[in-house]
Amino acid sequence: MQVVTGATGFVGNALVRALLAQDVPGVVALVGPSRRTESLAGLEVKTLEADMRSFDSLLCAFQGAEVVYHTAGLVSIRTGGLRRLLAANVEGTRNVLRACRAAKVGRLIYTSSVHALLEPPVGACLDETVPVDPAGVRGPYAQSKAEATRLVLSAAWEGLDTVVVFPSGIIGPYDFRPSYAGRFILDCARGRLKAYVDGAYNFVDVRDVAKGLISAAGKGRTGQGYILAGHKVSVADLIRAIEHLTGVPGPRWRIPFRLARAAGTLMPAYYWASRRQPLFTTYSLDVIASNCTMISCKAQRELGFCPRPLQETLKDTIDWLKEAGKICLQ
Repeated sequence: MQVVTGATGFVGNALVRALLAQDVPGVVALVGPSRRTESLAGLEVKTLEADMRSFDSLLCAFQGAEVVYHTAGLVSIRTGGLRRLLAANVEGTRNVLRACRAAKVGRLIYTSSVHALLEPPVGACLDETVPVDPAGVRGPYAQSKAEATRLVLSAAWEGLDTVVVFPSGIIGPYDFRPSYAGRFILDCARGRLKAYVDGAYNFVDVRDVAKGLISAAGKGRTGQGYILAGHKVSVADLIRAIEHLTGVPGPRWRIPFRLARAAGTLMPAYYWASRRQPLFTTYSLDVIASNCTMISCKAQRELGFCPRPLQETLKDTIDWLKEAGKICLQ
């Protein structure tokens, strides 16, 4: 039996689909309380409700599991909310580890983030030799993922078979509740983005992350971490690529970074008043201005990881958005 936590989320859903496509027997999709399950519609998979805050519900769900893929977690680009992030990402992971030990799970594969690793200086490249340090990373989300990652790596020293993967920015189809990058693509495809701040980031296809997770379960070394990075692209080039695929004109106004960051300090109040999910924050601006040069040589060598071209990812994403009725293109 192979169990996927966070099965209705972006990564978890892609992972369930990848496991089913490989005819892996006994796949169980864990769904959080009151979570919408439309992303699992039509999939022949067993679903169970489990709360990451409840050790007992996890223990029950993990009974007989050979592999647990822990993808559940809270992602945020807000500058606050640390307590909520720690509760979801750290305490949730602590419960998963306890339940894995109690249920004698064979192996735990944890989905961390490259943001859990210290950002290298300009000119250097991010790889797995970079330490996980909650005190040195940027922002509350990264701190929570770093603390959770430390728990998982420590568990390996204590005898639990654990492996960690560190994906970069994840994009791709099956983004039912749009991720932050997904919302950017969606806004571009709908012609809603009127201006942009240039920078760059590394994006990887969610389907390649799912394959990397499965490979980590089969080939990963206990107590090791693997970066699953894709391709570095500038915001301007990403907009042009989406424009080419959709025919929808992209934004022409480029906002200077310093001006945008100064305005970003006022955005929490705007998003709170409008009750909208934030997309433009000082944290998101700092991310696209950060050193996002990273490599996946270790994952390529040991897991056979091979990210597909970014253009293919963007085309498949646009096609899925059309099929899902989220955009209407001529």
